[in-house]
Amino acid sequence: MESKILLVDDEEDIRDVLDIALSDIGYKVLTAENGEEALRIFRSESPPIVLSDIKMPGMDGIELLGKIKKENSETEVIMITGHGDMELAIQCLKHEATDFITKPINDDALEISLKRAHERISMRHQIREYTENLEQLVKKQSAKLVETERLTAIGQAVDGLSSAIWDIAGDLEGGVRYFNEMPCFVSMHNPDLKVVAANQLYKERLGNKVGGDSWEIYVRSSEEMSCPVRETFKTGIGQRRKETIRYSDGGEVPAIVHTAPIRDKDGHLELVLELSADVTEIKRLQDELRTAEQKFQQLFDEAPCYISVQDREFRLTSVNRRFKEDFGHEIGAKCFEVYKHRDEPCPECPVAKTFEDGDTHQSEMIVTSKSGEQYNMLIWTAPLRNSSGEITEVMEMSTNITQIRQLQDHLSSLGLLIGSVSHSIKGVLTGLDAGMYLVSSGFAKEDQGRIREGWETVKLMVERIRKMVLNILYYAKNRNLEWETADVIPFAEDLAATVTPKMKEHHVEFICDFDQSSGSFEIDPGIAHSALINILENAADACAYDRSKDKHKIIFSVKPDNDHIIFDVRDNGIGMDRETRESMFSLFFSSKGTRGTGLGLFISDKIIRQHGGSIKVDSELGEGSHFCIRMLKTLPESLKIPE
Repeated sequence: MESKILLVDDEEDIRDVLDIALSDIGYKVLTAENGEEALRIFRSESPPIVLSDIKMPGMDGIELLGKIKKENSETEVIMITGHGDMELAIQCLKHEATDFITKPINDDALEISLKRAHERISMRHQIREYTENLEQLVKKQSAKLVETERLTAIGQAVDGLSSAIWDIAGDLEGGVRYFNEMPCFVSMHNPDLKVVAANQLYKERLGNKVGGDSWEIYVRSSEEMSCPVRETFKTGIGQRRKETIRYSDGGEVPAIVHTAPIRDKDGHLELVLELSADVTEIKRLQDELRTAEQKFQQLFDEAPCYISVQDREFRLTSVNRRFKEDFGHEIGAKCFEVYKHRDEPCPECPVAKTFEDGDTHQSEMIVTSKSGEQYNMLIWTAPLRNSSGEITEVMEMSTNITQIRQLQDHLSSLGLLIGSVSHSIKGVLTGLDAGMYLVSSGFAKEDQGRIREGWETVKLMVERIRKMVLNILYYAKNRNLEWETADVIPFAEDLAATVTPKMKEHHVEFICDFDQSSGSFEIDPGIAHSALINILENAADACAYDRSKDKHKIIFSVKPDNDHIIFDVRDNGIGMDRETRESMFSLFFSSKGTRGTGLGLFISDKIIRQHGGSIKVDSELGEGSHFCIRMLKTLPESLKIPE
């Protein structure tokens, strides 16, 4: 079947070339030269995939992406960008674009992006099919449960029959007509403990016992002493017993027996109504239901995804085994507390949407397990309705796609890094040119001031290149570290000197507290320097973004602690909520919006862990943050072995 794709670009030549390429690989291509025309075609044709340029006159690609996702969140949108638009490309990914490709467009890159889009579409279809099958199973088992409860209710209703039986007993001959319509063994007994009437089913199964003793049908009742009818005449109170009755063919079955006293108009006990229900069928249905429930529970628990059922308050009413293992068994807890450690529902919550419109919804988000691990989750919801058709709960199924996202992020980020690095290097080269010009002209004019100014510019640009290359190396792959023994205090003083200009720029009071007895430790100085600088600069940014205080302060302290050197960075900046604290070391996560790349703290954490160290963070929103970095004094040999 031919698949539709909408191509949006304001350049006719690009549209023509891509139209041919896409048609050759089997797509029905719809084209639009601007965002407004694209939106009209999208609404009328509903293509599953949209390929759009970012920069266009009028409605640009980012605005078009937002409107398409708002109208149909399942549409896969691939963005086309130039090499100079990497920041816009990052924005597109944050607005849930499937991928982006750069101009000039490489056919292989285009096919990879389209394949990724089809994989996402296929995954949603599979989850939807799984949900529908699960809903059918739930409906089937619910119907059996209702039927079993209906059969059991026969016994529970007997106590309410006494007041109506007198009219039937008053016309005993006519009463038999009504008895014959009742789906259980019904008999009427007099004070002499004789059967005076029985319904047709009683006569067919138990024999015509009219005129016989009331206890004849019971297997273990050879005398009137154990007869429930006699007990009713004796006490005037209805009885309920479990007995074994004997059929006329000799078969024996368990039964639930109810008796009800029937009084005359003066209140005297005149007759006893006895109803006996064969529970064999009920037990069979109960066993069948129990087996079905066990199978359903096994399916529920063994499903290769996380399943939870939530009420309108987002409380968890049921979860499967895998959910319990990774997120805890907190029935009654709220979903957003368990998944995201939030105090309020998540924006664009798919469960809330399902309660609103009764449709299934799909979403993707990052959640935190009980062990603190970050998972990328693809979430699918389905409504659960009662017999009146009202939505009482919503089933949420979540699939862990973290490895897929990590691979996609890694591949996508390589392109972003190349473009970003290209622009950064261009700026650094311009700075180097300016520095070398100042040095050259200073030598020519024998101007020492100009020479120093030019040399400082060159050193600054070299440091920027060094930091940039280290970040790329640590993001791209692990490299073997160059271990050496370094004195702690000079190392810490160099860190402080590096960040002091930034502290002054943001008017932050910078306090250093170094324990002179710290001694030495084994590190790769250049790499460790980069990791700690990232954390110190992050603290400076946290103070710069905080507008709630007049004065800001950062305390940088260093001290020994048994086998470790502890670097403490405390600030009274903007602080972080729990969700930010748990995601801060994730790749591309940034609380700075477009001001951050999401690489700095990710790389710092990776460097510290490669040194056998750890980072602990305490922070409260509006109160500031405390980073505690523990570094080993002496590294184990296992860390020094090249990978």
